Amino acid sequence: MAREKDADATVRGKPTHHPGTEAKGPTRAVVIVPVLTRHQRNDDETNRPRLMRSADARHEEAVGLARAINLDLIHTAVVTVNDPRPATLLGSGKVAEFAEIVKEGHAEVVVVDHPLTPVQQRNLEKELNAKVLDRTGLILEIFGERARTKEGTLQVELAHLNYQKGRLVRSWTHLERQRGGAGFLGGPGETQIESDRRQLQEKIIKLKQELETVRRTRDLHRAKRRKVPFPVVAIVGYTNAGKSTLFNRLTGADVLAQDMLFATLDPTLRRVRLPHGTPIILSDTVGFISDLPTHLIAAFRATLEEVVEADLVLHLRDISDPDTAAQAEDVERILADLGVDAGDAKRVIEAWNKIDRLDEGNRTRLLADGADANKAPPIAVSAVTGEGIDALKAIIETRMAGELEDLTVTIEPAQFGLVDWLYRNGDVVSRSDNDDGSATISLKATQSAREEIESRLRRKNNG
Repeated sequence: MAREKDADATVRGKPTHHPGTEAKGPTRAVVIVPVLTRHQRNDDETNRPRLMRSADARHEEAVGLARAINLDLIHTAVVTVNDPRPATLLGSGKVAEFAEIVKEGHAEVVVVDHPLTPVQQRNLEKELNAKVLDRTGLILEIFGERARTKEGTLQVELAHLNYQKGRLVRSWTHLERQRGGAGFLGGPGETQIESDRRQLQEKIIKLKQELETVRRTRDLHRAKRRKVPFPVVAIVGYTNAGKSTLFNRLTGADVLAQDMLFATLDPTLRRVRLPHGTPIILSDTVGFISDLPTHLIAAFRATLEEVVEADLVLHLRDISDPDTAAQAEDVERILADLGVDAGDAKRVIEAWNKIDRLDEGNRTRLLADGADANKAPPIAVSAVTGEGIDALKAIIETRMAGELEDLTVTIEPAQFGLVDWLYRNGDVVSRSDNDDGSATISLKATQSAREEIESRLRRKNNG
């Protein structure tokens, strides 16, 4: 049975119409969320059933995706599909019902939150008399709007072309015409569809070459960072988990952070100094999402290499979301595709964000349920209020630089240039100035800092 509700026809950002102007408001759209009762998703590696989201959660996410490109939603519906039709996915009765809704509401776009075959998309466009976007197409549209850098634009364009290449099966007449072949015995020549496909392939090859140049540039940047060995920490997570908000909290940056799917697309890197002086490079990456198109992952490989190359991966989860477990599973699957084992406690830290949205009872229960003998316990944080951020920083620093150690060092007068460094890279507990002009300093420092202190003192003594 279909569960439907009319969406608020007023979308934020809709232009105001003034007499004498022809300003056009947001595109009117209908969102359909098919729930296939016989559809069972299995893990590709283990063939075990994957966690399925509730229909309400899927509906909310689909609406969020549609509004992310400012579509004016005149109607949304969750539709149970017992017997998927090869031609249209939905039954003929439902197709006719939605055709009437589209006609009455003057909708120009119909979003189907499910992968559609080229034939299904073509047939639905005929029956509904509107442009049809499936889940993949909608995500590509969002990415197209969000891309800001040259790299992001190239990646989105490559994904678009790969998506279009498989959809040159429409019944447009120009795709069926033939062009004459070259030469005296050229024959009937190639069809327009073959020509279009060839041109797409040429563009794809060119874009891949440009992205390869981007990849080499990124490799050069990484090589430079290795010469000044700052460890890299990459924040990953489901879209809208709060990655950019956490990034801003940790770095003091001003990266766009909104309650909107895919608010951030292009990666951002900032240098951060942790509480005991350890410098790191923090990377904010594009959000993941369920059923992320494979060619999108391939296109964004250059960006996602920041995750692959990272010394530490911070997996951020929105613990207040009812489908947080399914979201975490999707993120872990994409990480696995990138060669990152989410179960590696030395490489991956799991942080539970938006803990401020839970009452004390739910918070205690979730943290207890999340404790796993085989994994490090999750860190509960709120990127908005700052709760748990100090503990998170401490854990990151421990992973990057080792446990804190108690040190006592004596600085000779000729070595006093090191005193400032000690204050910046450790917690000085006490200092006493000796009669011979030296200073004895007691401090807490990470293992990495202790090794650096010893190395600097040796160099001074040998010098």
